[in-house]
Formats: sequence, C-alpha cells, structure tokens
Amino acid sequence: MDDRSFEDVLYKKIEKIPAGLRENKNEEVFKIRNYISPEDLSISNYIRRKPLASFNAGALEKDGKVYIFPRLIFDYYNYTSSVGVLSLNVEELISGKWKVPLKTKIILWPQFSWEFLGCEDPRVYAFNDEIYMLYTGKGYRGDGKRRDVLAFAKLNSSFESVKKDFFKIKREDEYFLPNFMKDSAFVKENGGKFTILIRPEFKEVKACWKAEAVLEEMSISYETMEPIMIPEKWEERIGWSTNVVKISQNSYLVGWHAIVKEDLSYRNGIALIDEKGKLLAVSDYLLIPRGINEEYGDRSQVIFGDGLILHDDLLIWIGGMSDYAIGVFVAKVDDVLKKLKFL
Repeated sequence: MDDRSFEDVLYKKIEKIPAGLRENKNEEVFKIRNYISPEDLSISNYIRRKPLASFNAGALEKDGKVYIFPRLIFDYYNYTSSVGVLSLNVEELISGKWKVPLKTKIILWPQFSWEFLGCEDPRVYAFNDEIYMLYTGKGYRGDGKRRDVLAFAKLNSSFESVKKDFFKIKREDEYFLPNFMKDSAFVKENGGKFTILIRPEFKEVKACWKAEAVLEEMSISYETMEPIMIPEKWEERIGWSTNVVKISQNSYLVGWHAIVKEDLSYRNGIALIDEKGKLLAVSDYLLIPRGINEEYGDRSQVIFGDGLILHDDLLIWIGGMSDYAIGVFVAKVDDVLKKLKFL
C-alpha cells in the first residue's frame, strides 16, 4: 500500500466520527494562575544563560518535587527549540513564591536531521525506573522536505538522554510516516505495548486519535488507530495537550486544545479516557488566555500544554503562554470533574 492509500483509509475513519460532542462555551475553573518568565531561569550547561523564550513545558511529580521541562528558545530568527529541566516544590508552584534564578539544564537539543529545526513540546511519562519523553521533532525528510515527527527520548535518573528516535505507522511489514504527527501522550503499558494518544494529520485535518505503540520497533499499529475527537465547526483544529493523570482504576484525565476560528485563540479542555484510550467524557473550554501576560507574545492568544499534575485535591496544568513564558494554572479536581459530559 502506498502512502496515499494509507492516508485515504485513515482519513475515512475521521469521517465516521460525529461532531457535536462539545459546545463553544467557556467554563473557566483554573482560578490560581502563576507565571514563570524566561528571565527567571538561569541555564547551567550552556554559554548563553538566559533564553529569549521558555514555554510549553512538560511536567513530572517525583520525590516531593515537580520537575518542569520547558521548551527553550535562544535564537530569534530560526526559532530553534531545545528542552530543559528545572524543579520546584509543589507548594512553591501553587503559591507562586519561588526564589529566582531557577537553575535550568538543557537536556534535549537538535542532533539529527529529523529534529534539525527544534525539539518541541515535551510530554513526560514515568515508566518503572525510567523517564520517557514524547516531543515534536521539527526537521526534514530524506528528500529535504519539511516534516514534524513524533519523537521519543528515554532519559536516565539525571535526565540525560540515552536514546532518541521517532515513531512510524506500521501495517503488516510496511511503514508509513505522515508529514506531521505530534501532540501525543502515553497512557498505559500492557505486555510491551503502550496505549498512546496521537495527533497525526491527514488531508490537513488535525484531530485527536488513539492507538497502540511498540517501543522496541518504534512503531504505531495501523490497525489500532482510531480518531476519537474531531474539530467542531467553529474550530480550526484540535489536539492533545498534556500527559495523562490517573484518577481511578481505569480512568485518566488528559488536556486537549483547540484553535477557535473567531479569534484564532488556543482554548483548552479536559477529557476522561480509559486505559485503552476510549473517550469516556469531555468538557467544553476550561482554560483560555486572559490578560496581557497570557494573551501577548510571539504567537498571541495561546495557552498550550504540556504538563498535568494531580496533587491531593488539585489539578495543576503547566503550559506555555503565547510562545514566550510558562503558566501554572490550578483548579480543584472536583470542579473539573463537574464540567465533564459523559458519552
């Protein structure tokens, strides 16, 4: 099967997904809003100590600390991204009271042609004693044409990369690589296979999918790929925003984003899925940019992923603000759950 046939068959699955799961309605529940400016950071392992921008940060809670993985940019014209790591106590994160500068170490930077233009938008997953990171590799195909790949990094306990690669879609013994596949998250491992949330692009339609991935061969199973949320009529696109957090034996919360046509803003909601990625419930918009700090930047009107932390009765969303700074948005879990509409 050639690439066009692959894409045609997968696109037909999108056409079967009903619209109307959500309304164009804002129900903001993230009441605490704190900000980490790029000026708050001090880079420890690079001769340039201050990034121009630090945003779209993944997150991981471990040993009483929250590790934050910001996307860093030092160069204005080429906008080339790396990924760093810094840490804060949960109490500091919620209160907004931390001491600066925040020591930050770069852990991923462009090393291969498939990430030549940047390592972007990390999503972090703790698996046994290892740390897995999904990110966007912004780079080139072998023929020199642009491509965004769903990249993977395995990190050791010091957050050093010990493996980097990217996923392909596999059908029997054939492989297919979309021009754009990003905005993804691991859900759960079972027998060497991972349930994964992905956002490939087929015929310019950007929708939320689920699938099954095999890390040993860096493949996503073609047969298991299913779209579960598509853009509504007032939206330009939709995608996954964050890692997942487990809230019960077989249910997980995950953030998603959409670009709204009327003002091109990124608005965000929460979905509830099971361990196989099946959509159980979804909210309308619960987090949208408000005020100059959130609305004004290199790409205005954006709050975007990438970290979600469940701490006691609080849900902490750590994301980028208008492509320049990090926002820490906190809501009560019960307030979020009340806004979910079950299918």
